[in-house]
Amino acid sequence: MRRVVVTGLGALTPLGNNLHEYWEGLKNGVSGSVMITRFNTEKFKTKFACEVKGYDSAKYFDRKEANKLDLYSQFALIATDEAITDSGIDLKTIDKDRVGVIWSSGIGGLDTFHNQISGFVKGDGSPRFSPFFIPKMIANMASGIISIKYGFRGPNFAIVSACASSTHSIIDAVNYIRLGKADIFIAGGSEATINEIGIGGFNAMMALSTRNDEFKTASRPFDLTRDGFVMGEGAGALIVEEFEHAKARGAKIYAELAGTGMTADAFHLTAPHPEGLGACNVMKLAISDAELKPEDIDYINVHGTATPLGDISEAKAIISVFGEHSYKLNISATKSMTGHLLGAAGAVEAIATIMAIVHEIVPPTINYKVPDPGIDQNLNLTLNKAQKRNIRAALSNTFGFGGHNASIVIKKAGA
Repeated sequence: MRRVVVTGLGALTPLGNNLHEYWEGLKNGVSGSVMITRFNTEKFKTKFACEVKGYDSAKYFDRKEANKLDLYSQFALIATDEAITDSGIDLKTIDKDRVGVIWSSGIGGLDTFHNQISGFVKGDGSPRFSPFFIPKMIANMASGIISIKYGFRGPNFAIVSACASSTHSIIDAVNYIRLGKADIFIAGGSEATINEIGIGGFNAMMALSTRNDEFKTASRPFDLTRDGFVMGEGAGALIVEEFEHAKARGAKIYAELAGTGMTADAFHLTAPHPEGLGACNVMKLAISDAELKPEDIDYINVHGTATPLGDISEAKAIISVFGEHSYKLNISATKSMTGHLLGAAGAVEAIATIMAIVHEIVPPTINYKVPDPGIDQNLNLTLNKAQKRNIRAALSNTFGFGGHNASIVIKKAGA
């Protein structure tokens, strides 16, 4: 089987606008939560989110180009550009027929949808929509735009599976390379849903934290007082490459994508299986695909959204899969810092996992104060402070509304 590695990374997150800033924020346990600046939150239950800080499209795009791109597509291009530069790919000599793009967004151009529909409702009923309305809004457009910008002519598509979306993108990139369909993929995801309908819609589901008076510490995975997730935004891009191809061009290799798993809960629209059945199965599949045993895993970057049901379900699944080895693992929920980036979560958390392996530092689960009796207190949840650890292999888990589960095993380069 063809081996698959990661040779480039790009990140635009609530903790920083590039990979270095993102990692510095993670390892130092920084909260990305702020009071929302994008719209007037006076009448909203939740008034805070994990926004990308100081974002100005003019720093990256001319005005004409920016007007054609929804914010989620802008984020996608910025993260991709960093990842390609980081990878050292020579765009003049690479075989672009063998380079593909698989890019995800859970929702797509929600800003565009909101602005266009708001304008229609406030008007006289005439359908005066922008000609860019549909191209800016659809969730596959970012993958197309990346392909167009760089001339990549390999497989190109988008995956939408709610919060598991960008992990599924990485998994498909791995599998297509294994099948010989391409040598390189740009894989990842982006999301931009901090607007009236994004916050209002998730508030209506009672999915978001409403701790407006404690917004900095509102994302509390595994804590008894958790009351929902904090909305995040941004993008994560990975250059996923066939090992021999990467070696031949002298690329630096961050890590190996050794195993993948995909399952369904087949249980509920939004709630996880209470015993974590789908989560159990997906981790087992990923470990088996990597030809490893549970005891070979040192670290799990968990889905860990800080929802009352989800955290308990995932903790149960870990104990079910790993048994006594559960207590030797480092486990952390980086959403405690970034918030939940929905369709981009899997990509930014895969990057966090890779950086943890490279730097031998497990980022923390912050904002933890009150133990939940429903969660085994002997698990090492890497609470509030990063921990040093040599990580040979790690899991990155993402689970989405609809019961979508995705997990990847990431190994240390050369391990």
